[in-house]
Amino acid sequence: MSKEIVHSNDAPKAIGTYSQGVKTGNLLFISGQIPLDPSTMEIVDGDFEARARRVFRNLQAVASAGGADLSQVVKLTIYLTDLENFATVNNVMAEFFDEPYPARAALGVASLPKGTDVEAEAIVAI
Repeated sequence: MSKEIVHSNDAPKAIGTYSQGVKTGNLLFISGQIPLDPSTMEIVDGDFEARARRVFRNLQAVASAGGADLSQVVKLTIYLTDLENFATVNNVMAEFFDEPYPARAALGVASLPKGTDVEAEAIVAI
């Protein structure tokens, strides 16, 4: 198996022992993205909607660096510390994805890195 590491300066640098993305064959695996502004490495200002939008922009940047776009996402996993934000994340997701939507799971979790309330990871078919 060969693998290629994918990196974008338009997405936050890794804050741990992982790569932004890894491509193998016709699949691109995008690591969990939180709402970090890549220029400051701080959580973006604003409400939950602004944070969710930043998460999708970060996913978009890594997908682009891997030669793809979000229309090619086949599986999306979203992590929320408050499932009350489920409807908002659906609305924001609709700004970045058209039907047919990718397969998806939305999970309620106790906490996320840097104290944020949303994270998403994706699998992209290239």
